[in-house]
Amino acid sequence: MKIIAECGATKSDWRLIDGRKEIRQVLVSGINVSAMSMDAVKTVVDEALGQLCAVCEAVESIHMYVAGVVAEEIHDLLKSFLTAYYPSASVEIQTDLVAAARAACGHAPGIAAILGTGSNSCQYDGREIVKKVAAGGFILGDEGGAATLGRLFLSDFIKGLVPAEVAEDFASRYPSDYASIVENVYRSQSPSAYLGSLAPFIMEHYDHPYIKELVDGNFRSFIRRSLKQYDTEGCPVGVVGGFAYALKDIFLRIASEEGIRISRIVKAPIDSLADYHA
Repeated sequence: MKIIAECGATKSDWRLIDGRKEIRQVLVSGINVSAMSMDAVKTVVDEALGQLCAVCEAVESIHMYVAGVVAEEIHDLLKSFLTAYYPSASVEIQTDLVAAARAACGHAPGIAAILGTGSNSCQYDGREIVKKVAAGGFILGDEGGAATLGRLFLSDFIKGLVPAEVAEDFASRYPSDYASIVENVYRSQSPSAYLGSLAPFIMEHYDHPYIKELVDGNFRSFIRRSLKQYDTEGCPVGVVGGFAYALKDIFLRIASEEGIRISRIVKAPIDSLADYHA
């Protein structure tokens, strides 16, 4: 049996599989090791594996995909968290971008993009990533993602640039004083998750010209600043992520306007990863 974990900033999806058969799924809080303390990461891992251990002890391999693995020290800590539960299992820890490439392209060359809470992209040769435009995170980049959409909206809101009818609706439903917004953005455990959580509200107002421009511009920025740096004419472009899937009609329209053909949009990468590892 194998454990596959796909850990985004908003949620972590853990699957216990036997061949192509799913034995159990566990959903817990999100993980981004570049934005969370390792103690907080361990808490999430413990919660997930604690539930899976109750089901099965015979695990031969663990494949964990997680955002923010940029240092060997982090890789080693994550591996120690996993082997504490399954000492004899082989452990593979990869980035969320490798997960996207495997889910969107399988074993074939292509361009893979993530559009979830954050965003990322790469060119993949069927075995490994051969080119990557730096994502930059929700402060320096993440164009096209839900967190950046939330950041753009809040930036306008605190400056009084959001149209009155939309601003009033937001203020009636969310803590909207300046101090609360600053607290959530700069001092919460996961600022990107907070910003991304505003996307459903924003999309309720998509028929407003201001919001339409904000949403369309966010996707357009991702395409122009990231996707167009790859060979989009010679390679298929696959996209993974719940945000892209939920807004697929909008994203496909913007991509078409920008001359990009999208081959597939995968809602949950882990569904394809289960097939990949099976």
